[in-house]
Amino acid sequence: MESGLDGSTACAHVESRMDGNRASSAVLHSLALNPSSLLLRGRIARPSLRICPVSASLFAVRCSGSALRENLRGESTATMAIDPENSGENIRKRFLDFFATRGHTILPSSSLVPEDPTVLLTIAGMLQFKPIFLGQKARTVPRATTSQKCVRTNDIENVGVTARHHTFFEMLGNFSFGDYFKKEAIRFAWELATKEYKLPEERVFVSVFEEDDEAFAIWRDEIGVPVERIKRMGAEDNFWASGPTGPCGPCSEMYYDFHPERGLQDADLNDDSRFIEFYNLVFMQSNRLDDGSLVPLQNKNIDTGLGLERMAQILQKVPNNYETDLIYPIISFAAELAQIDYMKADERTKTYLKVIGDHTRAVTYLISDGVNPSNIGRGYIVRRLIRRVVRMGRLLGIKGDGKGDLEGAFLPRISEVAVNMSSAVDPFVQQNASRIYEELYREEQRFVQTLERGEKLLEKLLTDALSGKISNGTEEPKLSGKDIFLLYDTFGFPVEITEEVARERGVGVDMDGFDKEMAVQKSQSQSAHNVVKLTVGGAVSELSSTIAKSKFMGYHTTEAKGQVVALLTKGAPLTEASEGQEVELILDETPFYAESGGQIGDHGTIKGQSEDGSEFVVRVTDVQKAGQGLILHRGQVEQGKITLGAKVEGTVDSQKRRRAMAHHTATHLLQSALKKVLGASVSQAGSLVAFDRLRFDFNLPRAMTGEEVVNVENLVNGWIGEAVDLETKVMALTDAKKSGAIAMFGEKYEDEVRVVNVEGISKELCGGTHVRNTADIRGIKIMSEQGIAAGVRRIEAVCGAAFIEYVNQRDSVVKQLNSLLKVKPEDLATRVQALQDELKSMNKEAASLRAELAIAKAESFANNAEVVGPSNVRVLVTSLGTVDSDALRVAAEHLVAKMGDPSAFVIASTSADGKVNLVAAFSKSVVKQGLAAGKFLGPIAKLCGGGGGGKPNFAQAGGKLPEKLEEALNKAKVDLVAALSKAS
Repeated sequence: MESGLDGSTACAHVESRMDGNRASSAVLHSLALNPSSLLLRGRIARPSLRICPVSASLFAVRCSGSALRENLRGESTATMAIDPENSGENIRKRFLDFFATRGHTILPSSSLVPEDPTVLLTIAGMLQFKPIFLGQKARTVPRATTSQKCVRTNDIENVGVTARHHTFFEMLGNFSFGDYFKKEAIRFAWELATKEYKLPEERVFVSVFEEDDEAFAIWRDEIGVPVERIKRMGAEDNFWASGPTGPCGPCSEMYYDFHPERGLQDADLNDDSRFIEFYNLVFMQSNRLDDGSLVPLQNKNIDTGLGLERMAQILQKVPNNYETDLIYPIISFAAELAQIDYMKADERTKTYLKVIGDHTRAVTYLISDGVNPSNIGRGYIVRRLIRRVVRMGRLLGIKGDGKGDLEGAFLPRISEVAVNMSSAVDPFVQQNASRIYEELYREEQRFVQTLERGEKLLEKLLTDALSGKISNGTEEPKLSGKDIFLLYDTFGFPVEITEEVARERGVGVDMDGFDKEMAVQKSQSQSAHNVVKLTVGGAVSELSSTIAKSKFMGYHTTEAKGQVVALLTKGAPLTEASEGQEVELILDETPFYAESGGQIGDHGTIKGQSEDGSEFVVRVTDVQKAGQGLILHRGQVEQGKITLGAKVEGTVDSQKRRRAMAHHTATHLLQSALKKVLGASVSQAGSLVAFDRLRFDFNLPRAMTGEEVVNVENLVNGWIGEAVDLETKVMALTDAKKSGAIAMFGEKYEDEVRVVNVEGISKELCGGTHVRNTADIRGIKIMSEQGIAAGVRRIEAVCGAAFIEYVNQRDSVVKQLNSLLKVKPEDLATRVQALQDELKSMNKEAASLRAELAIAKAESFANNAEVVGPSNVRVLVTSLGTVDSDALRVAAEHLVAKMGDPSAFVIASTSADGKVNLVAAFSKSVVKQGLAAGKFLGPIAKLCGGGGGGKPNFAQAGGKLPEKLEEALNKAKVDLVAALSKAS
């Protein structure tokens, strides 16, 4: 199944229809551009945020299919004249309603940021049900139906090129958890397609796994599909497996025939020009064991996926997914900004616009779900998509915001279209609109500057390549595949621009090397988190099905008795463990808090008696959640021998627990204070609650001012001083959200949640441990506020005992400084400033003396200059000994004036830190003879393990191998004399 259909049903024929080996290169070559497009030198200054409002008519286009048809012009109007019943919104609604009337519970789409650590993003409709399919979590309903937003980027190069590849797409699905199975799933699918969506029966083909006679018979005998339209296909196409082991089963897929006139004979479902796969049914019926054998699952499950965009293409009778009402309004608005008529545009231009339409949807929903642009993980995906949009927009000629403001940004304006179309997909997108636009604006402006830097890098790479040719005279100058890929991937340069500009300058390009780099990136992208894995690994996961959930007793006590129900070491089960051995324990009841919600696990001891009556002690240093509802204690046996089944008493280190409690409650107060000082849009982006400090990450596009930091700190300390009691309640998740409790983004909550309320100050969903009264925090001190990623800031602070320790430590330092500097605490800053000014003055004087000394050395050596060639060029190549780079430069400038014209010299020195400094200076007449100081000095510096360059008349360089300096200067003298003799 191709991108755009459910990842859970991505049978092995994913992208088998595409030639992946050269796909990226072919796409790039299809986007051939004129080098003149590379006109980025007019640097755009970053202004204050400008998001221009759109017209009321365009707003109507975005919100209403009928209004859209009224407002689009010319051919576009005819293209978008669709039956309102077949609008994208109605296709979605009809699907959900169809299954709701058949006993399915409509469940909301989960976030694009999954709980599952095996995938970066939500790539499949079934992902939120993975724990149920694995048996790790009990089903809450027997049947479910969803419209799941998904993002996949493993085939990003094909977006806009094929008719149906996307990064962002919606997957409609119906699921059965041990309820109905194959017969009902097939019947539902047929009724939906032919009765609800009214697809002509003669245009629907189906495929089944070649060995699945049961599915074949159901389609033929009970549904009545002629055998000519039922295709048996191999495991590569129609058998779904989560991995080498684990749940698996055959697939059955439904295809729509765009060209029935071609007949039934030799119909090939892999023919993209004729068929489109729109519905996939996975019959999860077996479990594959380590030896490869299949055993029946106790509970058979159904997992399906119907691509909304694909069904819209079929029902709206348009040539591709992009021209449906789900995406076309975005494309149309982008075309308007570029002053292009999409329907009259050539294929290359349409491809650019399709990429803009697709990627705009993706980044809008990703940023809404809390994924901000960065250089790692999910953030890199967002950054890459944004840069592709900006690059395509600029290639289409969109400047600034597209409406005359050259200092503006166009992507936020296009995103408005996606936001206004989002209410039926994700109601939170419109609530997050301001944050989305601000993030897109910053990233677009940042990338414009990156493009400019990329142009400079290209120029440098070309210059270096040409310099290499001059220096060795043997090899053709060439840009490496890595450099071309760097320009393409990091700076957004289409490879054709790099290739054509390079060849204009007489520099070759290593396209084979570029293709290899692209292949590496593509393989990494496809292998990293683009397949949902349902394998269950390790003894801990297996224990979930054999032992009861651990009962946490630690909200009200730090001591509790229990029994060792599992004993392991490095994940392997044990029956006993002796002194010195690292172990992992699971108790039936425990007072130890397991790390979650940013709070680290408790420390402490687990004690008990061995069978011989001797005592054993396990020192616990880490506690984690494991399996389904299990609490895993990690530590070392300090004394005696512990056995499986032993009765024990767990004791939490109460001092460390109190420290964690103070820091955890303080994070809640800190978030409330940040919202009051910086605005309600501030939201938590991560946290750490440790024994020695707290760390709080939050979304903010700028650094906090010193005044803001003080205000936040004062607010929190004020609430601490008010001694407000904390109240905790367990309630239904829906009730908790209705009460105004804040949920942490990315956290997975059960149907019942714990709400921590600091009356009038803070109310959050939280399972952590907290103080009983804000006064127990004792105080907070913010130690630092800094940026950690684009749009994300981090505060580190201390509270409670750690706060007292921090204050005492600072006080001790101040007292030492008072004693050393002989001043009062209030005069410290003034005294330190005076010392800095004095040191600066002394350093300046010392630098002046060093320069004078260097000048004196240079003058003494100048008298030894040789005269070379008929032009009587005075040549000097020497070392001045231990002289820093600044003094060497001053001495060189003095020599230029003293030696006059014609002259050429190379002088060197070593710094106190052992580094090599080099300067070359050529007079005007020497430069006219064809010599350039910058190009000449480069190879000399390389001998010393460094590099550098400069202008034809004056250049500086450095190195890190002083032992090579003598050899380098000898080469400099030989080369300089030879060059001057030849030039003369």
